[in-house]
Amino acid sequence: MLKNTKIAIIGCGNLGTSIVNGLLDRGEILPQNLHVTKRNPSSLLFIQDKGVKVHSDNVLAAKNAELVILGVKPYNVSSILNEIKHVLDPKKQVIVSLATGITLDEMYEVLDHDTKAFRAMPNIAADIRESITCICSRNSNQLAEDQVKDLFNSIGFTITIDESLMEAATVLGACGIAYVLRFMRAMIQGGIQIGFDAQTASKIVNQTVKGAAELMIQKNMHPEEAIDKVTTPKGCTIVGLNEMEHQGFSAAMVRGVLASYEKIEKI
Repeated sequence: MLKNTKIAIIGCGNLGTSIVNGLLDRGEILPQNLHVTKRNPSSLLFIQDKGVKVHSDNVLAAKNAELVILGVKPYNVSSILNEIKHVLDPKKQVIVSLATGITLDEMYEVLDHDTKAFRAMPNIAADIRESITCICSRNSNQLAEDQVKDLFNSIGFTITIDESLMEAATVLGACGIAYVLRFMRAMIQGGIQIGFDAQTASKIVNQTVKGAAELMIQKNMHPEEAIDKVTTPKGCTIVGLNEMEHQGFSAAMVRGVLASYEKIEKI
């Protein structure tokens, strides 16, 4: 469905680049149908080599697109929308914002009220087509929703949520990758301390985390159910878990999630 869809990514930073890479790697979109813009597009020349149109003209990109994705910082959303709104056609185009904390109401302060608008929160695993993307919308129809879901399903999978949960989705789905990576880094450091070289420790931890996630997904298990399977009486696993809890592991994770959420709420 996306192959002949014209897509513009305005403000193509790290997340936008991840989306482009995911789309191209899957081969379900023609590179020439992708416009990406950046104030300094020289850093995107490697995408241009793949056939994607790379430039700094936001108006040109938006005018020729059916899906317009805003990858700019939250404080730039309003100015970008004001810049491109005169070339937007509410009947033919769909606007998708990736900006944290910018509500649909704020977007409609600039957009025509008939515009089909979405908020979407993918994460950087889009690079390898393993993103979770949460979306919400207003004025959408089935065609627009299918296009947006197809777009983000091509880089992982998509769930539709109420807009009131978008900030929470950002914390769990986008910030959450950093939390997991920090946990993995700590595991690797522990592995080095007990005797492994860094490369071997990384391989073991990477596969262990991947296996744990796949176990939850494929078996549809609660984490505690799986934990019970490896915590034998008087064993080393329960000793380690109890020490982590004694040091505040779970409480620190919860506090981190809440701190990130509170920060978004203040934006």
